[in-house]
Amino acid sequence: MFVRSKCLVFGAAVVVSALIAGCSKDRSAGVPLVKSGKLVTCTHVPFAPFEFERDGKITGFDVDVVELVAQRLGVKVQFVDTSVENLTTGAMLDSNQCDLVAAGLTMTDARRKSVDFSEPYFDAYQALVVKRGTGMTSLDAVKNSAKRVGVQSQTIGEDLAKTKELNLLPFESSDAVLLALRTGRVEAAIVDHPAVQTWMKDSGNIAFQIAAYVDTGEQLGIAVKKGNTKLLTIINEVMAQARTDGTQKRLRDQWFGESLGAVPVTTLAKP
Repeated sequence: MFVRSKCLVFGAAVVVSALIAGCSKDRSAGVPLVKSGKLVTCTHVPFAPFEFERDGKITGFDVDVVELVAQRLGVKVQFVDTSVENLTTGAMLDSNQCDLVAAGLTMTDARRKSVDFSEPYFDAYQALVVKRGTGMTSLDAVKNSAKRVGVQSQTIGEDLAKTKELNLLPFESSDAVLLALRTGRVEAAIVDHPAVQTWMKDSGNIAFQIAAYVDTGEQLGIAVKKGNTKLLTIINEVMAQARTDGTQKRLRDQWFGESLGAVPVTTLAKP
């Protein structure tokens, strides 16, 4: 595990006064934080474009969303990279090692037993990725082929593969799953569609294609410790403002592209 701490400015639209307010004047009174003057955020790297390392710093869509919350509170952000299991069980929140979880986390009934979620900020699907020319165009085709399918552990993709009784091989991160696909350790992969679409932009992955999108009804949210209503209220207010003033659209366009976050509806298939 490693910890990163930083204070960022969000694009040209953020004026100097916002920088001063967001990074120097603590307005978090009444909001319980595990460290004074900091919004400690647990995440799991890499999961581009939500969170990943660039030039030794954690960046991405989730990072910018959290920074908006930090600006509202007038504190700095400290990121803690940990396992997906620690995020989904609420262990890091319960042990006061972080204030919130921002990691492209899908909201499920099972996870709601351990954490409280914000309002959803992103709709996600699972993407089935295969090498071109394999003839595998659906989960049923993959199952019938008995080919190995890479998935990230403790994710909806893994749950989907188990439900379909696929020949799955779990990995620690989505990057590891896609690397296994590229190197031939697995013949197919199931990963959240934004991560796959970002990966497909790399010319080195031209030999692969998205065979199908699977509509799992996923919505992503930010998680906080059960009962932390004050922080949750702030998060929801910040995200509502971002939707209203166009900040959310700007960040989505920046990190996903104008159409990157969209999927062709005709290819959606219920699991």
